[in-house]
Amino acid sequence: MGGRASEQVAGPNDQRSSLRLRVLVLGGTGLIGSAVSARLAAEGHDVVRLVRSVPAGQGSNRTIAADISKLTRPEDWHPYLDGVDAIVNCAGALQDGPRDSVAGVHRDGMAALFQACVPRQMRRIIQISAIGVDRPNPTAFSRTKLEGDRILAGLDLDWVILRPVVVIGRAAFGGSALLRALAALPFVPVPPDAKAFQTVQLDDLAETVSFFLRPDAPSKLTLEVAHSNLVQLADAAAAFRSWFGWLPAKAVPMPKLIERSLYALGDIASWLGWRSPLRSTARLEIERGAVGDPRDWIETTGAQPQSLQAALAAEPPSVQEKWFARLYLLKPLVIVVLALYWLVTGLIALGPGWGPAVAQMRESGAGAYAALPVALGALADILIGLGIAYRPSARLALWAAIGLSVIYLVLGTILAPALWVDPLGPMVKILPILVLTFVALATLEER
Repeated sequence: MGGRASEQVAGPNDQRSSLRLRVLVLGGTGLIGSAVSARLAAEGHDVVRLVRSVPAGQGSNRTIAADISKLTRPEDWHPYLDGVDAIVNCAGALQDGPRDSVAGVHRDGMAALFQACVPRQMRRIIQISAIGVDRPNPTAFSRTKLEGDRILAGLDLDWVILRPVVVIGRAAFGGSALLRALAALPFVPVPPDAKAFQTVQLDDLAETVSFFLRPDAPSKLTLEVAHSNLVQLADAAAAFRSWFGWLPAKAVPMPKLIERSLYALGDIASWLGWRSPLRSTARLEIERGAVGDPRDWIETTGAQPQSLQAALAAEPPSVQEKWFARLYLLKPLVIVVLALYWLVTGLIALGPGWGPAVAQMRESGAGAYAALPVALGALADILIGLGIAYRPSARLALWAAIGLSVIYLVLGTILAPALWVDPLGPMVKILPILVLTFVALATLEER
């Protein structure tokens, strides 16, 4: 059992005894991984989360950082497997990017992990895959997920592969967050080729993981996890809108040109480090539809899956969830506006605004050195704009923007106080930019 003594504990929803296991949850801070980790910890299991980066304030011996795509040899995994009895793989990447490799996360890293588990007699490996990967598929996401599944199924291990459809829970990320955001719009834009899909509740998926960690649970199974109801995109958005207590919104077909443009912008954003749910991989998966057959899952586990409507009706929304829905699509707009604001002001200062800016500095007493502060300020503006646009540096750049804005306010007040009564309001406009920057900082976290 992975070299660790296991203890008998009783699960909260099961009268049968189960083993207290040390469980390694890959992707433990993601949408599924967070719910699985919380569920298993509540049942008495010793949960260790392995994540790409440790959120601020969460670093401990229970949350460790590692890049799965870089752990491509069995020995790379040995430090993370000491004392581990079971593994739940909730890690995934939608699309290749500067920080993401779908082949590395779904196939290469998993192949090394599974090989490392063979001599350790790992009690159970639960692989969270994706619906439809075993059917003709158009994306590297699905193909590499399937390759990882096949590698696991070909080894002499106790494994279970779960293939959920669209996962919905109180927490939201990616596609589930986008559904809430669509519900907050005054109309529901419907992509022209979107197919019907099924949903599964996050709690039902976490319960399934818990079931398969029991000592009497079967193994070597591949199960599709879904509620049987088919849902159209507009109907799902309408369900969330009704849940929020808002009036119905009209579904409006989205022109294909606009749709493709949005996905192209999402791809560009992904290369800048932003994990947008609107990327070309998402488009292809949406056009294929997320539909599965849950009968084997229900028969094996005794699950009683909730429909989307029933799950929403079971618990009212909080005001924070309404805020999230309304802010979700505003967040990228705020980032784009701030990045362009700083970038364009810097370029204007170095271009058509150079002469007036230098003249203004001379009038303020800078004399022969008037050009230097203009040039330095313009370059600082450009660097801040680029820094905001690039996700890894966005937080630092936003704080730099706040600091530079305060400097501009102080120096402007001292050197050119008349700017406060200028009809175009160059000083007054800094104040709403400051507020918008604080909004960007407040909404920057993705998980």
